[in-house]
Amino acid sequence: MNRKGCPEEYPITLVVNDFEVAVFQLTKFDLEDWVYGYLFSEGMIDQASDVEGLIVDEDSGMINVTLSSDFDTEMMFSKKKHYTAGCGRGVTFFSMTDVKTFNKVVVGKTYQLSYLLKKRSEFSKNSPLYLETGGMHGACIVNEEGEITVREDIGRHNAVDKIIGYALRNELDPSTLLLLTTGRVSYEMLSKAAKFGFAVIGSRTAATKQAIQLAKYLNIEVVGYLRGKMAIPYTSFGRVVNDLEVRALEIHPV
Repeated sequence: MNRKGCPEEYPITLVVNDFEVAVFQLTKFDLEDWVYGYLFSEGMIDQASDVEGLIVDEDSGMINVTLSSDFDTEMMFSKKKHYTAGCGRGVTFFSMTDVKTFNKVVVGKTYQLSYLLKKRSEFSKNSPLYLETGGMHGACIVNEEGEITVREDIGRHNAVDKIIGYALRNELDPSTLLLLTTGRVSYEMLSKAAKFGFAVIGSRTAATKQAIQLAKYLNIEVVGYLRGKMAIPYTSFGRVVNDLEVRALEIHPV
């Protein structure tokens, strides 16, 4: 009988300009990418250069970040916190009303559904922490050349923050990227993707009703249950073309 290792998670305290934001449950890989992705997703930075200092101390479980001098700490952290759903529970300062102010997607590449399924398979084969433990989430971006980059974490939204941080630090254009995730696409997951500007999101599992409503409002293509030759397109803006012999399931939950 083959035995897998156990997935690991650690409490990590994030401090921004001497203000303790929260304690997060994280996997100790690619923490700098997570910081950039989380700060961007929460509207604390607009670009990687807004971070003036970053110290990750894994031994003490502390991450200290210094942002530009014009960052309004009092205004930012006076906002109401919203705790996210799912494993590796996190915190967001954005409400559904805030997210609806994000820019609607007006550009984006067109993909064949078979391509999404192919890349989803490559993604699963290139997720070492999941293969080792069977208990990790992952997020993956696919560039115009078809190259994939994967980030993993105990929390699905943490993994998405990590991949957004990677893209931000490398100044990648979101309109040229496909985002794939292993986790359920909830409204906070959709909001992170929308904030960065992804036009197409694919998941191996479901999307929530609130996420689909938001995706429709922001013109984002969401495809769920990418498995084998199966898929569920939740929205339809012409960016994913169904080229499969096996007809994709179509549902209209909202």
